[in-house]
Amino acid sequence: MSHDEVERYARHVLIPDVGMEGQRRLTNARVLVVGAGGLGSPALIYLAAAGVGTIGVVDADLVETSNLQRQVVHGVEDVGRLKTESAQESVASINPLVRVIRHDVRIDSTNALEIIADYDVVIDGTDNFPTRYLLNDACVLLGKPDVWGSIYRFDGQVSIWWAQHGPCYRCLFPEPPPPGQVPSCAEGGVLGVLCAAIGSIQAAEAVKLILGIGDPLIGRLIVHDALRQSWDTLTVRKDPECAVCGEVPSVTALVDYEDFCAVTLPTVDGMPGGSVPAAAGVAVPIISARELADLLPADGAPADVVLLALASSAL
Repeated sequence: MSHDEVERYARHVLIPDVGMEGQRRLTNARVLVVGAGGLGSPALIYLAAAGVGTIGVVDADLVETSNLQRQVVHGVEDVGRLKTESAQESVASINPLVRVIRHDVRIDSTNALEIIADYDVVIDGTDNFPTRYLLNDACVLLGKPDVWGSIYRFDGQVSIWWAQHGPCYRCLFPEPPPPGQVPSCAEGGVLGVLCAAIGSIQAAEAVKLILGIGDPLIGRLIVHDALRQSWDTLTVRKDPECAVCGEVPSVTALVDYEDFCAVTLPTVDGMPGGSVPAAAGVAVPIISARELADLLPADGAPADVVLLALASSAL
């Protein structure tokens, strides 16, 4: 390392578990951050400060004013710009020795394997189920560790999914929740500073994996409650029947994750069903009283339609 690098990373070099060799590992490492948002922001900042040599950033969104409450890698002057462009400049201002590779795309099953293959560690900073399952499956197929984080209102979760050494995301969540059951941050909100707590843990876990030190969050899931300021650890075990990393996997290639994370509505007497994306609410078929009367038998015979009376407070 150069004299400037030794000076910059002096506090790392002083740590016996890091030292010069560990800092060289960081310099040679390649970390992919998917999502330059609430979780990606602190992860990017601390990875850059730590001296991770190459950082990839995947995001196709533009910076919006509502992002600034938590996405600290962006500023007021960045509103309207690509998040990857803004993040690249922020990283350069923190550590010009770090190389940033921008992926100004929406990662999906057509490009995920190609993008992820070039990196050592993936940090999942996304906020939707299709991309979480996509990243998990891609990392399983490529043998990469997936440092996952999730936030909602005052609650956060962190774990590492690495099928070669422990469970994957599908081991814990074999199926996505029904659409509309779990609101997004855009729908339910999130405490801005919570992102720093969870995103910085993701960055720390990535650094530990690169250095080969400590006890990474493989097989463990941390649950954080910012209101109680509590941290709980849950044990997560590998599922031998997991669809993607089990003994006889049924998922051996990437699939359509928008379709996988959607619910199919049944066809009811000519009213077509369909798939509703997980990001949207479940569309409820509506019929008129006259249409309902036509569905009910006039002779009092058992009906194919079940009527449920709901109190107004349940609507």
